[in-house]
Amino acid sequence: MPDRQMMYYLFLLGFFAIFSTTISKNPVLPLYSSAIGANDTVIGLIAAFSPLAGILFSFPVGVLSDHLGRRRLLILSGAVFLSAPLLYLFITDPLWLIPVRFFHGTATAILGPVISAVIVERFPTNKGEMLGQYASATLIGRTIAPLAGGAIITYFMMSPGLLPYRIVYVTAALAAVPVFIMTLMYHENRSSTIDVLPFAVFRESFITFFSNPRLRGTAFVDMATYFAFGSFETFLPVFLSGKGIDPYQTGIIFAVQVVIIAATKPFFGRIADKVDKRIQIPAGLLITGCSVAVIPAVSSFGMFLLVSAIFGLGMSISTVATSAYIADIARKEQLGASMGALSSIMDIGQSAGPFITGVVITTAGYSTGFLASFILVIAVTGIFAWSVRGHSY
Repeated sequence: MPDRQMMYYLFLLGFFAIFSTTISKNPVLPLYSSAIGANDTVIGLIAAFSPLAGILFSFPVGVLSDHLGRRRLLILSGAVFLSAPLLYLFITDPLWLIPVRFFHGTATAILGPVISAVIVERFPTNKGEMLGQYASATLIGRTIAPLAGGAIITYFMMSPGLLPYRIVYVTAALAAVPVFIMTLMYHENRSSTIDVLPFAVFRESFITFFSNPRLRGTAFVDMATYFAFGSFETFLPVFLSGKGIDPYQTGIIFAVQVVIIAATKPFFGRIADKVDKRIQIPAGLLITGCSVAVIPAVSSFGMFLLVSAIFGLGMSISTVATSAYIADIARKEQLGASMGALSSIMDIGQSAGPFITGVVITTAGYSTGFLASFILVIAVTGIFAWSVRGHSY
């Protein structure tokens, strides 16, 4: 497959995959859960199980892709994307949404590290730019999906029972059809005769990654970034409400952030291909941390809009460079494992951010709660700088 054709293939695959999984949860999941009898505690539990799949499976999936080949894992991911939305149609007890969400979460847990490995292998000289463009394609899907889901629910609101929600899940399944077909179309040059991996292979990959200070320090950067992101997206709406910001303005604030990330990631990916990533990574991380820290001092809509835009800019600068840097320093035969470990640690940060920040806000208020992300960012910046010191690359 020519490079340009491969590029469009990857972008379409990412767009439809993330559109399908996002429309399945935002805004339909809490509404559907509530409609079949879930209380707030159960709704929160249901929402927590999707990222848990990423934490548990991204690393072993990366190891498997290194040894069994990328194609097998991509097809498995496509099958989950296609089948998972259909399972929601048969649920009447909200507790059954927990295993379904976990199963659905495995789709992105597989797709993320495998696609990242495919990109850096196929485009070694401009991997940063290509990773950025792929991320932008997925962000477009992530942006359109809630709008489409909300429109479907609104249009069918007068229909009886659970029909409005089930139509959303049918739409998610239809969007996953091209995902499954495209995974079947993927071909790789190498072939594997291995069907089962011994546990020692996973252990060796784990030890190799976490014993390398540069790999470990870079993964901590993504953890801190998504810790701050999880705190930002969870508690900023509540904080804005207390400041008298209307809900539609809150939507604009978050939409601007998504647009900034989608628009700038390819550019900062190109920058990462040309400059020292050890400078770009902490620069983006510090911008992100400072943006969260100043939230308590901001009161006007315009300033919140600016803070959100700067936050998105910081995320764009650092996260596109971390994946490219991991590809630079990881062993070629463990590229998938390294991308999987990066994804798992990122998910840990995104899951821990809202929980820890919520505890801090409850005990010490919003100022201290948002400051917690800034403190973590400063600490991780120091860890990263120490980890990569003395290396020429």
